[in-house]
Formats: sequence, structure tokens, C-alpha cells
Amino acid sequence: MTIQIREYTDTDWPSVWAIFQEVVTAGDTYAYDPGWSSQQAQEVWVEAPPGHTIVACDGSRILGTSKMGPNRPGPGSHVSTASFMVASDARGRGVGRALGEYALSWAHEQGYAAMQFNAVVESNHAAVRLWQELGFQIIGTVPEAFEHPTLGRVGLHVMHRRV
Repeated sequence: MTIQIREYTDTDWPSVWAIFQEVVTAGDTYAYDPGWSSQQAQEVWVEAPPGHTIVACDGSRILGTSKMGPNRPGPGSHVSTASFMVASDARGRGVGRALGEYALSWAHEQGYAAMQFNAVVESNHAAVRLWQELGFQIIGTVPEAFEHPTLGRVGLHVMHRRV
């Protein structure tokens, strides 16, 4: 498999929507409403400038997507944030890592000082491990902040690294 990262275009939405639905319906990594319409999801996922939305592809097949931009406006806008989704049948094949590396490179090129993830579900061990491998540290955990479908209430990690 060859992973190509490219900028999202509106024609990508049907494929991104399918991944979004799969991830959100599973209910174990995102606090998004599985009842959202395609339009509601697109409004949340596709970033307007200065944000940026990308897709990871193998040929014409979209394997995953990421969105990134400032974590907060104004005095907090020097810190970036990003979110990631990978199709279930593409997991464990380097797609998340490629998206993460791209997001960090993009943040550096845009002049951000750091990247912060505000809500990494602590039971999402693959994501926590990947972000730690990419240099992120857990700087805090909000206890019982996420209602996991099988584990009950679990914590949300705040993760950070300088770019």
C-alpha cells in the first residue's frame, strides 16, 4: 500500500462521510453525535482557513482523513490542534502515522509553536501510543469525561508537544 496525503476537496466528502459515520457510530473515540446529518458532519469536519483538511489515499481510495488548525482563537492561536479518522480496514497500516506526521509538519510550516489534542480517549490505546511515539506527552486527564459504549466512563487525555 502506498499512502499519499493530499488536500481535501469537496468531491472527497462521500468517502470521508463513510469513514466519519463508521468511526462516530462505533462510539469509542469521538464525542460526535452519530445522529448528525452528512451536512452537519461536514460543517464540523471540513476546516475553513486558517484550518486545513486532508485525506490519506491509496490510489483513488480514501483511507483516512485529518483536520487541523488553531486550537483556540486570539491569544491561543499559536497552538495548533488536529483530529484524525482512519477507515477500520486501513488501521494498523501506517495511515494514522502518515496523517499525524503531515499534521505536525503542516503546523511547523504554518508557524505554530505547539500542537495540543484536547480529548484523546484514554482507552484508545493505539492512538495514545502513536501520539506518544510522535513526541506528545499526556499533560492531564479529565476523569470520566467520555461515555464509552462498553467500558463506561473513561478519561480524556490532553496531549501536547512543541512543533
